Amino acid sequence: MKLFRYSPAFISIILLIILFLPANALCKKARIKDAIVTNTPKDLLVYFSVEGCFTKKMEEAILNGISTTFTFYINLYHPRNFWFDEPLAAVIVRHTIVYNNLKNQFTVTLNSKDKKEVILKDFLEAKKAMAEVNGITVIPMSSLKKNNKYYVRIKAKLDPIKLPFFLDYVLFFVSLWDFETDWYSESFIY
Repeated sequence: MKLFRYSPAFISIILLIILFLPANALCKKARIKDAIVTNTPKDLLVYFSVEGCFTKKMEEAILNGISTTFTFYINLYHPRNFWFDEPLAAVIVRHTIVYNNLKNQFTVTLNSKDKKEVILKDFLEAKKAMAEVNGITVIPMSSLKKNNKYYVRIKAKLDPIKLPFFLDYVLFFVSLWDFETDWYSESFIY
């Protein structure tokens, strides 16, 4: 009977795969969904939401008063044959949530043109407000040519958390709940 011998490096790699594979398999990846590109007579508008952007650790941090910001990147392109696609517009939108424990309310700042603040008592509604982008102006319609093809790319990202002095050394693991979606594309013809 022959015994199998494995090197310590091989055993270490197998153990790492066993330890981290289930964690990665159970992770719910954030993604862009329900994207709509539409227009008014004056402007091109984008609507979308992000699914799977809140983890338990993130919710705990928000409920403990840590300010959390989502940044949404919206880019408009005109595809060209045999050359790079032409970038026409780039819009960055930020949504920030802060929980006030004394008042038991969430302040969600929607950083669009008017920088609107919404005060909510319900955490589910506050999370919904954070994860939805409604009617963001991307470009004036006068900048687009009729009967041409265009596409919008959308990405969402959690901004790095700014902790009070010395807490960033103690809570170094807070970066483990950062998220970033893949780019989502939506094509249209004007």
